[in-house]
Amino acid sequence: MPKSVSLMRYSLILGLVAAVGPFAIDMYLPAMPKIQSDLATSMQAVQWTIVAYFLAFGVAQLIYGPWADQAGRKPPMYAGLALFMLGTVICAVAPTVEMLIFGRFIQGIGGAANMVVLRAMIRDLATGADATRMMSTIMIVIAISPLLAPLSGSALMAFGSWRLVFWALLLAATLSFFLIHFMVAETLPPESRQRFDLATMRKGLGVLFTDRGFLSMTFLAGFAFASFFVFIASASFVYTGQFGLSPTQFSLAFAVNAFGFFAASQFAAPISNRLGAKRMIVLATTGFAIATIALFALALLGFASLYVTIAGLFLANMFLGVVLPTAQVLALEEQGEHAGLAASLGGTMQMVAAGVLVAATGPLMDGTVVPMLGAIALCGAISLVLSWLIPRQAAVAAV
Repeated sequence: MPKSVSLMRYSLILGLVAAVGPFAIDMYLPAMPKIQSDLATSMQAVQWTIVAYFLAFGVAQLIYGPWADQAGRKPPMYAGLALFMLGTVICAVAPTVEMLIFGRFIQGIGGAANMVVLRAMIRDLATGADATRMMSTIMIVIAISPLLAPLSGSALMAFGSWRLVFWALLLAATLSFFLIHFMVAETLPPESRQRFDLATMRKGLGVLFTDRGFLSMTFLAGFAFASFFVFIASASFVYTGQFGLSPTQFSLAFAVNAFGFFAASQFAAPISNRLGAKRMIVLATTGFAIATIALFALALLGFASLYVTIAGLFLANMFLGVVLPTAQVLALEEQGEHAGLAASLGGTMQMVAAGVLVAATGPLMDGTVVPMLGAIALCGAISLVLSWLIPRQAAVAAV
């Protein structure tokens, strides 16, 4: 089988497996106001079901990365999917919001395995433009999930309780387990595996924490991703509350915004080849910051109607779709010796940065569009500052 065809096949399969995580985030978004009502709780408490998932998702990656370097890529994925399924069952039967948050936390611990190990597998299979192309292909499948997941959640709610969403996620996780077992070969041969011990981990962390290119790209990806995290946690309340959309209408509006990210991510590899990764990161992050800050300014002036908000976020997410896959690839480009640890540490730092930002801005959220767009603009501003610092680091070269 030609290498290009083989890489494409792996990209599609790994993308389907990776999509379970985004489905776990996006599928129940239309149900969040209903969950608030059914469990007699606050909007902020329901938002913590998102925050708990991402914080657990981030921290757990520190375990899966070294484990994947020592035992191979598949065993950690089996364990992660099993934990994800356990958390999903807890969510499906949760009688209180506290139990739902706990179930989401367990889901996040399990879901972390997919993303961190998949990134290491990409590094096993390819580097440079091939790796960016693989990541972008996976992004297609992942990005389709925000288009389909909320609509699927709305459809399930039309037939019954919001709890059906979690039973559907359980079915998807089971399918992923079989895909990994029967259709994905181990990508890390025994001779390339590293024995895990604290001394080795400390040595690897020492290398990563002194690699300015790795740190800069990791935090850029983290704060850029935080903007979408803010949107995920707040959009259902804003779109159904202030703008009066139904769950299905919200799902369609959410899909439009997600499509901007999906469409643009496919141009990351060819643009990177033409302009170089450093220049592309600067240009795309600048566009992202301008779009988010301008949209926030319109909101402050009272012009952020439903259609203006959707259009502005669509434009911002197009820039975001170029930034994220390239930043993630560049962060791992020089880390072949300990790709698993680098992927796990990078993922942890990105998720924790995003989770802390959303938790810090959560008390300001009141179900209206201005605080949401303000937090997103803050992410754009921080990303812009980082983008002008990153290219000055010799460690981050054009790909």
